[in-house]
Amino acid sequence: MSSKKYIARKLESGLREALGMFPVVALLGPRQSGKSTLARHLVADRDAVYLDLEMPSDLNRLMDAESFLRANQNRLVCLDEVQTKPDLFPLLRGLCDMGRRPGRYLVLGSASPELLRQGSETLAGRMAYLHLTPLLERELHDVDSHRLWTRGGFPDSYLAVSERQSVLWRQHFIRTYLTRDVRAYGFDLSPETMGRLWTMLAHSNGQLLNASRLAEGLGVSPPTVRHYVEFLSATFIVRVLSPWYANVKKRLVKTPKTFLMDTGLLHTLLDIEDRNELFGHPVYGSSWESYVLAQIVGAMNSWSIHFYRTARGNEIDFLLTKGQRMIAVECRASAAPQVPAGFYHALDDLGLKEGIVVSPIPDGNGYRLNERIQVATPCELITMLERAESEKS
Repeated sequence: MSSKKYIARKLESGLREALGMFPVVALLGPRQSGKSTLARHLVADRDAVYLDLEMPSDLNRLMDAESFLRANQNRLVCLDEVQTKPDLFPLLRGLCDMGRRPGRYLVLGSASPELLRQGSETLAGRMAYLHLTPLLERELHDVDSHRLWTRGGFPDSYLAVSERQSVLWRQHFIRTYLTRDVRAYGFDLSPETMGRLWTMLAHSNGQLLNASRLAEGLGVSPPTVRHYVEFLSATFIVRVLSPWYANVKKRLVKTPKTFLMDTGLLHTLLDIEDRNELFGHPVYGSSWESYVLAQIVGAMNSWSIHFYRTARGNEIDFLLTKGQRMIAVECRASAAPQVPAGFYHALDDLGLKEGIVVSPIPDGNGYRLNERIQVATPCELITMLERAESEKS
């Protein structure tokens, strides 16, 4: 991505704000999502030093890490792929406590705070966490939303000069993840088993997690499957979506759903190379759900996201909550969406007057289907969520 024109990321303002408040800021997200590009852009106008901890030359500069960091204590120190050197976290804590000023360290990582548990515990109260997702519709000028849906949001995939190059990039990403990244975190996980599980999750994208069925297909135990899924979630590959528990007199489904968070990777795992192949494929509808979910997570991560389903089939794809606010979202991969009766019944269960149906219609062409349903694009949904936030505040 470095050779291409810089794409301004929505998270940039929040990152600058966090650096003005906390001694340490962690910018987390999947590999190749643009963290390094954003960080280098941000530090370009600052007195800063940037180290890529996967580069031997940069890693050598930390042979005596304390001396190096003390020598640069008045500069912003950016540490990329910090999960490769977790022993730095206690040192960062000590140095922060000696001079408690904001904006001392920017650390980049490809794992969640849960996987970087040592950092989250050692630097509690000293570090802010921000999550950078792959590219979003709202970050792209003249966005080709169908291309973004088909190729996914990883910059090198979306910006590739041809469909073939995009597919090759994604294939390489998957191979690298399985052969290098899985072991890079110190977990004894079989790349072969992980690859098969990843493909099985792609085939069941957006469905309830059936660990027993997956375990039977892989020849492992259900706890092993759950461990692998947790790892995929912790490295931002999979989203485990929990069901909504509410005080309603209904029998609710309690099993979580799993979604691949990048539709480009989803399509590559299923050998879908272009949009024409996506049409008519069994994963077509759930692929659109993953796409909408990625847009929500990337743009509005202050909202909690669940799904709602009763034993009788009343269902809401995404139930977004923030404080007392609750918004029901249904995903329909059709330009002329039909809303199932179960969605209306679910609205009634939760006492909601209306819901939003998100469809792949041209942006700006949202419309009201009836008195209870608003049809919108992903961008229009985000605008509605922002409006809901501002009205409350």
